[in-house]
Amino acid sequence: MEKKLKKLSKKVNSYLNIYLSKSNSSELIVPMKYGLFPGGKKIRSKIIFDVGKIFNVKNKDLFILAASVEAIHAYSLIHDDLPCMDDDKLRRGKPSTHIKFGESTAILAGNSLLTTAFEILSDKNFKVEDKIKSGLINRLSRCSGQTGIAGGQYLDLSYEKKKVSLKKILNMELKKTGKLFEFCCVAPLLLKKNRKNLNSFSKIGNDIGLLFQIVDDLIDFKGKTKSAGKKTKKDIKKGKATIISLLGYKNAVKYANKLKQNIYNKLRLHNNKANDLRETINFIMERNN
Repeated sequence: MEKKLKKLSKKVNSYLNIYLSKSNSSELIVPMKYGLFPGGKKIRSKIIFDVGKIFNVKNKDLFILAASVEAIHAYSLIHDDLPCMDDDKLRRGKPSTHIKFGESTAILAGNSLLTTAFEILSDKNFKVEDKIKSGLINRLSRCSGQTGIAGGQYLDLSYEKKKVSLKKILNMELKKTGKLFEFCCVAPLLLKKNRKNLNSFSKIGNDIGLLFQIVDDLIDFKGKTKSAGKKTKKDIKKGKATIISLLGYKNAVKYANKLKQNIYNKLRLHNNKANDLRETINFIMERNN
């Protein structure tokens, strides 16, 4: 699995590097690339390719989807790390973008990566119908803004040091993390005009995103900074509202296992075609960073 992720990461990064090279005249490219590369494990990109394999989507189109998602993800991390947000000085084993370049530059670099994602999807070299492009851009916008990542981050900050219900925590984590995973699961279907499976893979994407976030919280709770590549044990100090803070560590692990099984149950219809996606889900469950 690690080899597959490294191979995919190299290809997606190569695509993004070439794409950003078109704008080399901008001084913001340097901090943008700093926040974007090497870019973690590319689990979101892997899911795009896993779902694409199930529905026979062309790899060249999947790379474009992956590049746009990685740009959105990098933007969200740059902004999450800011002092006014989660105030993290370390990201992926190196100083956060605002530590390296300053807060104002980090904000502008993050904003630029956000808009780059939509630039990639609307590019003339993405040879799909305009209606499909519009649908992809619309859905990614909803996954990134107030109904997705930004809205989830707002709730995350608002819930600090407060007793919050499970329903509210799940809603927050689905927005903060789940919605982008949802896009990864439905975007390949939108390319194929496959409406039949759209609803089921939307739910699968949300479940995968929620599973990812719970595992992330478990890593923060028990992991070490060196292996995680970021400061751990922050959630308790900040009084974050998480499934762990509400249910406890052992029950959070049980909840994650139940989620994993639910996802596997939903994938039964797709038999061996979904084996790569199952492998990725298992990797998410077992990761330590």
